[in-house]
Amino acid sequence: MKASAFAYARAASVVNALELLATHGDKAKVLSGGQSLMPAMNLRLISPELVVDIGELAELRGIAVKGDLLTMGALTRHVDVLKSPEIAAHAPLLREAISHVAHLAIRNRGTLGGSLAQADPASELPACMVTLDATIVVRGLRGERRIPANEFFTGIYETALSPQELLVAVELPVARKGATHFFHEFARRHGDYAIVGLAAQAIVRGGQLADLRLGFFAVGDRPLLAGAAGKLINVAVTPEILANASAVLSEELAPQEDQQATPAMRRHLAQVLLSRCVSTLLSRSDLRVGASA
Repeated sequence: MKASAFAYARAASVVNALELLATHGDKAKVLSGGQSLMPAMNLRLISPELVVDIGELAELRGIAVKGDLLTMGALTRHVDVLKSPEIAAHAPLLREAISHVAHLAIRNRGTLGGSLAQADPASELPACMVTLDATIVVRGLRGERRIPANEFFTGIYETALSPQELLVAVELPVARKGATHFFHEFARRHGDYAIVGLAAQAIVRGGQLADLRLGFFAVGDRPLLAGAAGKLINVAVTPEILANASAVLSEELAPQEDQQATPAMRRHLAQVLLSRCVSTLLSRSDLRVGASA
């Protein structure tokens, strides 16, 4: 199947792109790397009347660190994030997650902003942004908005971005001293959509979790910043405490059933990931449950 007929415009600047979006509204779609948009169009899941190509806008590329803030342009490619020394030093969780995004050919073309705007609940990057307390920077003709990542993703393929706005950048607080992370996903094959995944960031002091953020994906209609983390902070974690946090997590999840897994299977796998995460962060094998995968 191929996409239905559409008009094409290559934006000469961000302002030009915004003018096109303001004129055509929800009848237009933005093309950056094309790795999410074009398959959806070819399957006729979406049929825009106009495709606005922003792929040549150099002002939306790049990674920079200023003080305690790491900024990434929306057109920064996955491969650029993977190779960036700034990301390796200040957001290593993101670097690890990127290696799980699809396959090399897609990472070479796909963009950070495109992945976030697509808001696939099984995608790694939205969960990472929630975990890392990112701010999504969007721009319209009337100015910019800064939206916390946990408020940006609103449903399956839905965000707080209006049809007249463009996602232009992502801002991350640099990792605090002593920060550590955990990332793992269950998938049929490396590069396939995750069945369940977890991106976590933590501070460990004196054998306890002084801070913990758990971003689950593929467990609902958007990434989940799990409140169960609060049960594990500033306490001596025992198997009983971990089991209690696991039960709280199960109540938070709202997994969908599809060809890959039932809701019950996703809940179980999420709980396995939680135990592996805590066990890994605290270097304690007595907290680890679930078969190896």
